[in-house]
Amino acid sequence: MDESTQTSARGKSRPSTASTASAFEFPKFGMPNFEVPKMEIPAAYREFAEKSVSQARATYEKMKSAADDATDALEGAYTTISKGVADCGHKVIEAARVNTNAQFDYATQLMTVKSFAEIVELSTAHARKQFETFTAQTKDFAALAQKCATETTEPVKDVFTKTLARKG
Repeated sequence: MDESTQTSARGKSRPSTASTASAFEFPKFGMPNFEVPKMEIPAAYREFAEKSVSQARATYEKMKSAADDATDALEGAYTTISKGVADCGHKVIEAARVNTNAQFDYATQLMTVKSFAEIVELSTAHARKQFETFTAQTKDFAALAQKCATETTEPVKDVFTKTLARKG
């Protein structure tokens, strides 16, 4: 048997795959060779181009640095805001707990009252205490909101101020 055919188990011959592969190869195309005309670029144009490229690089570096700083500041701000919102949530839960306990105490005390005068006295004392508690809670919420706003905006404001100062 020659090399171009192979015998299978049934005894039939078939062409070998090595010669078949070469018959189905795609033709190879070469890249056309275009000649670029040679011309001399004046030195003034070359200097202008080099200067423009160096200014563009410097501007890009400044913008990249400013964008990185702003991104870091905003990430910090989001972290601070998240913490502030969590703190406010805890304050709300604590205030609700205190107010609910005060209402249950008031209801319990009302059950033991024996006269209308005691009801008026107990209700007046409870209202005064609730007003004082409400005033203190409001001050706490305002202080927490102010703290959160300051801690969030100051770093961002500082970064943008520095960025604008670098630009000039």
